[in-house]
Amino acid sequence: MDMLEAVMVPPLKILRKYYHPETELYHLLVEHSKAVARKALKVADKVSHLHPDRKFLVEAAMLHDIGIFLTYLHQIGCRGEKPYVCHGYLGRELLENEGLPLHALVCERHVGAGITKEEIIEHCLPLPPRDMVPVTLEEKIICYADKFFSKNRDAIDREKTVAEIERELSRHGSGQVMRFFQWHKLFS
Repeated sequence: MDMLEAVMVPPLKILRKYYHPETELYHLLVEHSKAVARKALKVADKVSHLHPDRKFLVEAAMLHDIGIFLTYLHQIGCRGEKPYVCHGYLGRELLENEGLPLHALVCERHVGAGITKEEIIEHCLPLPPRDMVPVTLEEKIICYADKFFSKNRDAIDREKTVAEIERELSRHGSGQVMRFFQWHKLFS
């Protein structure tokens, strides 16, 4: 068992409290989260001089999307009641209840390239009006790594190009693109 697999066991136990392991949504979530965790570890290697917490990166990457089941996005099997953009703060609430406040912040702050209070208000997003932008190194690494992978069933392991990520983020404002490229400069 490698480091990634060993560290994943406790997060998988938490995910199984909210997702039935035989469902397609669980499989999609776990495969996406593994891809994000692997990318986060590669980024951590590139910035090892900054001493990122590798164990935390894997744990938080595995849990960052825990709130998706509470949202609706039918193409991936989410049948909840809230818009998909809410999965970050909903995941935060779940992980705070699990006694994981730092992991919870990763959930809330990873959506898009983070979302500022101003962006929430300007775009009338159905989110609590507060800054939800990555602050710690580990939060930034996971948010950055997450942008490279979709939850598309047919391309779960395909890494997006920087140009594809830029196109997707640009639909949500220049602040999103600017934050991503700040991280890209630091992490590549």
